[in-house]
Amino acid sequence: MSTKSKPQTEIQRAATPAPRRMKAIVQSAYGSADTLELVEIDRPEPGPEQVLIEVEAAGVDRGVWHLMTGLPYVVRFAGYGLTKPKTPVPGMDVSGRVVGVGADVERFQVGDEVFGIARGSYAEYAVADESKLAHKPDNVSFELAAVTAISGITALQALTDIGKMEPGQRVLVIGASGGVGSYAVQIAKALGGTVTGVASGAKAALVRSLGADHVIDYTRIDYLNGGTHYDLIIDIGGRNPVRRLRKALTRNGTLVIVGGEDGGRWTGGVGRQLRALMLSPFVSQRLTTFVSEEHNSHIERLAQLIEIGEVEPAVGRRFDLASTPEAIRKLELGVTSGKSVIVVRGVSNGS
Repeated sequence: MSTKSKPQTEIQRAATPAPRRMKAIVQSAYGSADTLELVEIDRPEPGPEQVLIEVEAAGVDRGVWHLMTGLPYVVRFAGYGLTKPKTPVPGMDVSGRVVGVGADVERFQVGDEVFGIARGSYAEYAVADESKLAHKPDNVSFELAAVTAISGITALQALTDIGKMEPGQRVLVIGASGGVGSYAVQIAKALGGTVTGVASGAKAALVRSLGADHVIDYTRIDYLNGGTHYDLIIDIGGRNPVRRLRKALTRNGTLVIVGGEDGGRWTGGVGRQLRALMLSPFVSQRLTTFVSEEHNSHIERLAQLIEIGEVEPAVGRRFDLASTPEAIRKLELGVTSGKSVIVVRGVSNGS
């Protein structure tokens, strides 16, 4: 990996300057994928602690859908824009090459290959805070790196920092075929757990390929009936009531709720998470939730697991930049496994 560079006294740029204009996916109002357009706009400029990235690829995750639609409404009040997106170019997961660094950037220099979390990664160029980037491992492609950061660090924190997972524990991952779930299965295995993944029957093969010891088709089996108990349950975007999840936990087990898609247009899954937190002090089980911390320390931990082969990003479908709306539609329909990737500099047929 690249070594830490010296502090810059001014914005450092590539020998061949990036063009002032770029192609980007833009939306001017909250709504469906139909609000997204491929247009030409001014290239962004990095701030003092930011990096300008020539984007190679960008990941597609559920968070992009929430910020595109402005749903649940709590998203808008969280600072992302009340009536329209504050950042008109969507996309967060990113991989690419550094072509400019701000005056206070210390960890990167022009030419470094990086991945992490940016602002507006569905474009030919994007800016990212230095604190949300890591050097891309040499043995990992840009496409794989592009689908890693957001989902991967969420799974990593859910299992380690929040779930306090220990080797030998029985771990249940609900939503095992999705972006966060595909990482959770692999990381739990790497940490020495016995992992059961929950997914639809059509996606069972993928979950097995990720290393799950057992796979449950939720359309056929009631896996929360109390017949099997788990030390740790990672519930990703689920709709299961807390009382049912508790039935599948051991007496002193831990439940970590990662997101949620129930609760309507105002709060989403926040209500279920709050109920879990309020109940936790009064029961022997630990019922918790969290908001992922977007910091390079977590991204670098994940990069190490990927570099040594303990974790392999699960890319579902590939799309070119112009096909970004279709990629998000397929995400909304739930027909993709793993994470889709937007290939910005290359050819992709949406396979």
